[in-house]
Amino acid sequence: MEPVKHTPLVSHSGSAHRVLPILVGVLTTAFVCATAFLAGYALRWWQDEGAHPIGDVPTEQQERMKLFWEAWHLIEEHFYYTEPLDYDAMVQGATAGMVETLGDEHTAWLNPQMAKLMSEDLSGTFEGVGATVDMVDDRLTIVRPLPGSPAERAGLRAGDVIVAVDGKPLGKTTLLEAIMLIRGPAGSTVRLQVQRPTDSGFEEFEVKVRREKITLPTVESELLPGEIGYIRLTEFNSLAAGEVQKALRELDRQGMKGLILDLRDNPGGYLDTAVEIADEFLEEGLIVTERDRRGEGDDYTARRGGLATRVPLVVLVNKASASASEIVAGAIQDQGRGTLIGEQTFGKGSVQLTFTLRDGSSLHITVARWFTPSGRLIDGEGLMPDIVVPLTTEDADAGRDPQLARAVEFLGAQ
Repeated sequence: MEPVKHTPLVSHSGSAHRVLPILVGVLTTAFVCATAFLAGYALRWWQDEGAHPIGDVPTEQQERMKLFWEAWHLIEEHFYYTEPLDYDAMVQGATAGMVETLGDEHTAWLNPQMAKLMSEDLSGTFEGVGATVDMVDDRLTIVRPLPGSPAERAGLRAGDVIVAVDGKPLGKTTLLEAIMLIRGPAGSTVRLQVQRPTDSGFEEFEVKVRREKITLPTVESELLPGEIGYIRLTEFNSLAAGEVQKALRELDRQGMKGLILDLRDNPGGYLDTAVEIADEFLEEGLIVTERDRRGEGDDYTARRGGLATRVPLVVLVNKASASASEIVAGAIQDQGRGTLIGEQTFGKGSVQLTFTLRDGSSLHITVARWFTPSGRLIDGEGLMPDIVVPLTTEDADAGRDPQLARAVEFLGAQ
């Protein structure tokens, strides 16, 4: 579930890890084949000069580790096994267990496969079939094939259930494991066994899909009736700022007189990208403040020259609008620049420092919280829209969008 600009890892000579950008976010179970699997995150660079190279471990920590090594050696000496011990799995399990004891849902360890998926998604491109998926009742279900994707061309639809990949039944396969089976090099082919719900039960069939390089659809835009511009931003990835700027210029060329920025179901992305996008709507002033446990941190402010600082503005949000989405929406709301319409947002306001470890896994450590310009802490609270408009399941099933309709009505009355 990537999304500051995607830049190379920063290496530290003699260190056991490399540093990735800061991650403001929450790990979710909504893994996808075509969009980011890490929801509610935002990133910025953090140069951690205080990291300990391997071997440079304080004596008191070495003393604490004696218990671990005592257990390790006892397992090696006494455990009854028929297959050789998997030392890599033991180390990874110990690392995951250590992180879990911290009791912070946003401090997490990702195994190398999960870390690789995150890196691919945050770059805005990956190689696969181009369909978002999720586990529904423990079954791998297609949420939607991306427009123009190999999955769509192969006839796959939302609601299709993938039961086997290349002849391998998924059974109790995890979401991550299933995604790793489906993704693969561009030009290769994957065989998917699919069950499609019907009125009488389901039909089952196999479909072959040729994998391609997929560019994530970050921005959708159009000019609605009444000369109202509409921009939907799916995540704050490395492509987002440029795509939003391009859409704003085109809508301005078409003569837009009002603008709807749709951040619904947007899980977040790069912090620097969020700041850059907020810049387009704010003439000046504070965008977001970040503070660590000592009260130290950074203030991010708007710069003059935004493309849409004066056009009447509505921001659509819902319960899945998180982190970087809340940074942009919170800045616009606090500065009185626009009106928020929809539902209360997710409430993700902590900052994770992300490290890539020597085995390709990654470690995300909560190091700070961020605040809106008025000093609001969003973590655990979320943003309350200026105009609350629910979107019910009945609305969605009937193809109705009362939130968008209310935004159009609001701007039409300006």
